[in-house]
Amino acid sequence: MLESKEILIRLAFASLFGALIGIERERKHWTAGLRTHMMVCVGSCLIMIVSAYGFKDILHSPDIVLDPSRIAAQVISGIGFIGAGTILLLKKGTIRGLTTASGLWTVAAIGLATGGGLYFAASATTVIALIILWALQPIERTISSKFKYKTLKIVTETNMDHTELLKKILNEHNLKVQTFTLDKSDEDYIFLLEFENGDRQDLNDILNDLGKNPSIKEISWS
Repeated sequence: MLESKEILIRLAFASLFGALIGIERERKHWTAGLRTHMMVCVGSCLIMIVSAYGFKDILHSPDIVLDPSRIAAQVISGIGFIGAGTILLLKKGTIRGLTTASGLWTVAAIGLATGGGLYFAASATTVIALIILWALQPIERTISSKFKYKTLKIVTETNMDHTELLKKILNEHNLKVQTFTLDKSDEDYIFLLEFENGDRQDLNDILNDLGKNPSIKEISWS
């Protein structure tokens, strides 16, 4: 059985590793922040300790065979319920929270490693996780911006010839429309066109061209 000092050391390291990753999530104001990551990591650590050393008193019997890894294995599947709670489905099918969910899963694994006394593995994983979550974020933004769809928003008066407007956009500009939505209110129409291959210059040309039409109240892209 582990000594009390060693148990405290492992739990303390688990809370530290969880806190380091939790701080990175906390600065982005995610629901699963500092305390959540610490609790997951410390709890996983304790489960690992119980799984590995909690049944020593009954393992001396030749009729009892236990697999110490079974309890710890349930953490990996059970953490999915917490991770699922951090995933949000937003409008237009956008999903957020996958990184936080995967981070919680990794923190649980770090806690298990710490509870098993694998301090180097837990420390190395914490450092790698922080590099992935924080240091690689600018690179991810640069790459994703090159492939991100461009959305053109046009607000027009209700008496405008919208068929001619759409023909003008589609025929005069080399753009491939991915999705198209139209919302109508009492005073205007709102067009949202998502382009697959739209670059900044093409969209600026559309803004300058359509901006001359007095029936268009607002035009912008993002």
